[in-house]
Amino acid sequence: MKKVVKFLLIGLGLVALPGIAGFIYIESKGIPKYDVAAPDIEIEVTPEKLQRGEKLASMLCASCHMNRETRSLSGRWMTDAPKEFGKIYVPNITQDETYGIGNWTDGEILYLLRTGIKKDGSYAPPYMAKLPHMADEDIESIIAFLRSDHPMVTPAAVEDYPTEPSFLTKFLCNVEFKPFDMPKGKISMPDTTDQVELGRYLVYNLECYTCHSADFTKLDMMTPENSKGFMGGGNKPLDNDGNPMVTSNITPDKETGIGNWSKEQFVKAVRFGLMENEPALRVPMIPYTQLTDYEAEAIFAYIQTIDPIKNDLKRSMIEE
Repeated sequence: MKKVVKFLLIGLGLVALPGIAGFIYIESKGIPKYDVAAPDIEIEVTPEKLQRGEKLASMLCASCHMNRETRSLSGRWMTDAPKEFGKIYVPNITQDETYGIGNWTDGEILYLLRTGIKKDGSYAPPYMAKLPHMADEDIESIIAFLRSDHPMVTPAAVEDYPTEPSFLTKFLCNVEFKPFDMPKGKISMPDTTDQVELGRYLVYNLECYTCHSADFTKLDMMTPENSKGFMGGGNKPLDNDGNPMVTSNITPDKETGIGNWSKEQFVKAVRFGLMENEPALRVPMIPYTQLTDYEAEAIFAYIQTIDPIKNDLKRSMIEE
């Protein structure tokens, strides 16, 4: 009997050793680094780009990087990020040369936004937005805005705190999520006369699907429709007080999604956070007031084309 127990323990040890070794390796290695091949470019700044860049940055960057005290993109502790990713401090992206991105080149910013690789070669974890699908014109507009004299991005000497990534984040960055390649050709703006095409572009680049799909760790950023439970809800981002808020099913399923919503109801919810006969939308979902009615209608038009998912979710309601 003792021999049997001994052999079992040896067998278990042999099975467990690779896992333990892998854990130690990933935990000690941390977030991986890559070679940086930032293009040597200088973005032409125009009034149109500054206006477009402000709109996009307000929807994409501000939700994470906005510091409530400085009222600028000087970073913050991201209390609304799921705790399984660790303790996340969003960096300062104002023009401050010591703590922000004031000494980054246009090419280095572009390279980060396209690939996920920072100036120092470190990889930006999955919770950092990456824009492999965004049109060149739009991404250049964001960079132009980050270089502007707008109060959101003027130098703010706010020191960054080091993020404390969890083992899950380190694992995903080493195994699952890898940097994207730079586009091989020009990415053009969508045909705005085609609402479905425009809606797809907005869903991809505003990253609606990252929250409204089933699992942050099962996202496919190159082919978003392949993400687990695409737009069917179930992810659990946190509100500002750390309460989990289950994301809604926004597929066109008539029983559990928004298949019975009118276009007008959808626009009112997306742009102003208002829902009929229900409390208004709550953080972490914020109203996209920067969108036009036409753009919100385009998102609705695109949603009508995706596969409905039957996923009956109870809306998270936190008592005031």
